[in-house]
Amino acid sequence: MRIQEAYDIIKEDLKNVDLEFKKNLDSGVYLIKKVGEYILNNGGKRLRPSLLVLSAKLCGYQGNRHIPLAAVVEFVHTATLLHDDVVDNASMRRGKASANTLWGKGASILIGDFLFSKSFYLTVADGDLDILKILSRTTTLMAEGEVLQLLKGSNIETTEKDYLTVVINKTASLISAACQIGAILGKASMEKQKTLARYGMDMGIAFQLVDDCLDYTSNNEELGKAIGNDLKEGKITLPLICTIKNATSVEKKEILAVIESGDLKDAQLASVINLINKYKGIDYALNIARRHVESAKTSLNIFEPNIERAALIALADYVVERTY
Repeated sequence: MRIQEAYDIIKEDLKNVDLEFKKNLDSGVYLIKKVGEYILNNGGKRLRPSLLVLSAKLCGYQGNRHIPLAAVVEFVHTATLLHDDVVDNASMRRGKASANTLWGKGASILIGDFLFSKSFYLTVADGDLDILKILSRTTTLMAEGEVLQLLKGSNIETTEKDYLTVVINKTASLISAACQIGAILGKASMEKQKTLARYGMDMGIAFQLVDDCLDYTSNNEELGKAIGNDLKEGKITLPLICTIKNATSVEKKEILAVIESGDLKDAQLASVINLINKYKGIDYALNIARRHVESAKTSLNIFEPNIERAALIALADYVVERTY
C-alpha cells in the first residue's frame, strides 16, 4: 500500500478532526483562533491523529470518540511547536513564517499554553481515566525531553544515549501515546495496547532520526526551514554525534567553533556537512531509523492482516522514504 492510499482510508475521519480543531479553537479572544488556525492549517502531516485513528480502527473501534482525541494529540503537538520555536528563536515553520515571528514570543507561549489546557479539557470530557493517565505521563516526558535538550545544547560531549533520551521523550512518546489511545478505544487486550505503543515508539524514534538527517540533506523548499538549522541552534543530533565520535581532535575543534559561532555561514555549514559525509553520519542515523521501522512493522504481526494494518505498515515505510 502507498502512503496516499493509507491516508485515503481515513480521509473522512481526518476531515472531521480538522472540524474539531476549528470548533475547539473558538474563543472570545480573537488572537487564539487566529494563531491556532495558522499553525494547525500550515501543512502538517497529521501523523499523530492518523496513527490514533488507524490504531482504533485496527482494534475494531466504531464510535466517534476518536475524533476529539485525535484533535487532542495534535493540539499537544502544536503547543510544543509554538514553544519550540520561541526557545529556538526559529523564523520559519513548515515553509512559512513562524508564529513567534508574526505575533511575537509572548503570544506564541501563551497560545501554546491554551492548546495544552484545551487538550486536557477535552481528555477529561472524554472521561477515560486510562487515556488521561497516558496523556499526563506523556506531556511530562515531553517537558523533560525539552529541558534535557536545552541542557545538552551546543555540548559536543553529548552522547548517543543522551540524544535518544531526548528523542524518546520529546517526540516518540506522543506518537506512542496516540497509538495506545487508539488501542484503548478499541478495547484491545493489554498485550495489543503495549504492542501498538511499542509500534508508535519505534515510529517516533525513526521519524526524528530521519528529520535530523533531512536537516543536512534536504533543501529549504522541501523541508520548510533553513538547512542546517539544527546546527545553527546548537543542537547536537545523531549525524553530528557520530561524526564527532570519529573525527580527529582538529576536526572536533572545527565543529565546536562552528557551533559556538552563533552565526552560521554557508562555508561553515558546507565544512561540517563534508565531515558528516566523511564519517558517514547520515548513513549511520538512517540505518538506525530503518531498524526501528522494521521493528515497528514486525510488532504489527500480532494483528490479523487487514486494511488498517497495511496502512500502518505504509506509514512506517513512509517515515524512512520521505524527503521532507
